[in-house]
Amino acid sequence: MAMETENATVATYFIILGFPSLQKLQLLFFFVVLTIYLLTLTGHILIIILVHVDSRLHTPMYFYLSNFSFLEIWYTSNIIPKMLKVFLGNDKSITYTSCITQLYFFISLATAECFILAIMACDHYLAICHPLQYPTLMNDRVCFRLALCSWVGSFLVIIPPLISLCKLSFCGPNEINHFFCDMSPLLKLSCVDPHEAETVDFVVATSVLVSSIVPVVVSYALIIVTILKMALATGRQKAFSTCGSHLVVVSVFFGTLIYMYARPASLDSADFSKLVSVFYTVVTPMLNPIIYCLRNKEDKEALRRAVKCSRALLGSFFSRVLPLS
Repeated sequence: MAMETENATVATYFIILGFPSLQKLQLLFFFVVLTIYLLTLTGHILIIILVHVDSRLHTPMYFYLSNFSFLEIWYTSNIIPKMLKVFLGNDKSITYTSCITQLYFFISLATAECFILAIMACDHYLAICHPLQYPTLMNDRVCFRLALCSWVGSFLVIIPPLISLCKLSFCGPNEINHFFCDMSPLLKLSCVDPHEAETVDFVVATSVLVSSIVPVVVSYALIIVTILKMALATGRQKAFSTCGSHLVVVSVFFGTLIYMYARPASLDSADFSKLVSVFYTVVTPMLNPIIYCLRNKEDKEALRRAVKCSRALLGSFFSRVLPLS
């Protein structure tokens, strides 16, 4: 379906191509991605539940971690369901409005993750470098305000590049060489010069990344200096254990985003970009709960307590039901 104008035919929907070169493996990819998606949801929901029910985890670090898990759930749910439909080949079309909406939530949620990861790095810095002042500096009110600013700011900061994109005309071809609506493949479909929109997108993306990465780098530089000054090996080991999982997640997340959104358009490669996109939209969200939980003693203890409690409740339930039957 298209809409006629004086000079061109403006597309009102797009076709998401996905991975046309891997057509024979579409069904296999469907089941692989579906499995990864279910594991992702399970892992992040489990983290949120554990943080909520276990009073020992009612700390700023786990408050931010639960926020991060909540973001990851919506981040993947915004992309993967449509991706699965594309793999099945039933419906590869997406309306212009739905495409812009998906793009808006994708960038907003990714931006919120950048801000939350930066705040988590600062939280680790305060906990390790200023342990005596930490309860005052990072109290419940501060945690809530920082998380709220991250959410609100992320949904506002991407409005300028989105407005620039919406000013463009798309008059065909209307095929998006990607598995979701991303900024770069959409700009390539414009039938007018997208230079202004590309510039705005590049400036905003770079600003978000710099404002997120700088606090992370500074925090971990100060953390490393503090750890190296510790006299006891057990103290150094505990500090590294606290920061290790977060540092891995930060490195992978920001590394892929820097490649995707803070590089000139001339360096763009469609196939490689799709591969990198699969990594940070599908694979990484599944690995993050594993990285956080398996490297963190408190998470594993909380999981053991939850499993033990669940077994006790089920045992009590069946002991009451079976005699009645």
